[in-house]
Amino acid sequence: MNRKFEVVVIGGGIIGCSIAYYLAKEKIDVAVLDSQKVGGKSTSAAAGMLGAHSEYKEFEHLYPFVRSSQLLYKELVHEIKDKSGIDIELKEGGILKLVYSEEEKRALQPILAHSTVEWMTASDVIEKVPVNASIIGAAYLKEDVHVTPTSACNGLSKTAQLNGASIFEYTEVAEIKKQDGHYVIHTAKGEFEACYVVVASGVWSNRFFQQLGLTNQIIPVKGECLAVINEGKPLDHTLFYNQNYIVQRNNNKLVIGATQKWNDWDERPTIGGIEEIIQKAKEMMPSITEMKIDSYWAGFRPMTFDGYPFIGAHPHGDNLFFAAGHQRNGILMAPATGKMIKDMIVGNQVDKTWVQAFQVDRRNKISL
Repeated sequence: MNRKFEVVVIGGGIIGCSIAYYLAKEKIDVAVLDSQKVGGKSTSAAAGMLGAHSEYKEFEHLYPFVRSSQLLYKELVHEIKDKSGIDIELKEGGILKLVYSEEEKRALQPILAHSTVEWMTASDVIEKVPVNASIIGAAYLKEDVHVTPTSACNGLSKTAQLNGASIFEYTEVAEIKKQDGHYVIHTAKGEFEACYVVVASGVWSNRFFQQLGLTNQIIPVKGECLAVINEGKPLDHTLFYNQNYIVQRNNNKLVIGATQKWNDWDERPTIGGIEEIIQKAKEMMPSITEMKIDSYWAGFRPMTFDGYPFIGAHPHGDNLFFAAGHQRNGILMAPATGKMIKDMIVGNQVDKTWVQAFQVDRRNKISL
């Protein structure tokens, strides 16, 4: 078994698999090491919304980055299906960002200025979906579609493998050490060697920051979610209000989420958390009360000190990179992150604004 690679990516969530996908596409010998099953942690807990517009307030100055990532999915859905046969289950229909007051509508003016967003009156919204009649309308985010995260991650992983990448599941990394101009990665299954290392382990990246001489910290923002059975007409549009959502899967399930519990390392959902999201879902779509519960779960959103991910090189260089801390937008930003890391490794030009905003050793939020 080959244990020497040009690049080793630590972390097999959608970020790590996207990096492997873009590197393998360039014929670079890359391996992904994951402590569990690929896509089995935070990726599997996500709803999969590609919310470049619904998250506009947080990423206004970096809209070109998140928008480029959103658009890359239009290529990936075909490339992955043609190469691997896997459907990443990209669902059209967009997001209806519900509005209950004139004040909320005024706050949406920046995104309503985009050609990809339009205002819908309450009567038009209610005609399309069974929402709360007390809304005054909604911002229709036509391009904010969604994918099934595990399908997208598996598609990236499988396609990367078909292009020459190696995937090692249940291979927990204990330590990364520089030795004679390359890296030795110590794992529970022995040693791996690489010229480049990329840490993409979400909230579990902290110990690697510490090992590699950095003080960076990522904290978990626990999100609890619920799936219910929708036996009626499928929900053609995702409903979104105040960071809560109802998403129709390609089956008959609706995914409802999510709580935000800061620095909570317990991956188990709570009764209080599930009650909270049910109440908020009822405020958006009252008929959800009658639907049967299918399942419930929790996952960790990896949060940095300023809400922007760390994407880039270790401040001392040495062919060491990080791609972690994407908070609730890991699915959305995965393609652009994978492409950015690939470009940095092969020496392609990367937008200086992005490099500065995501740099690993930043101390204060950059004014862009």
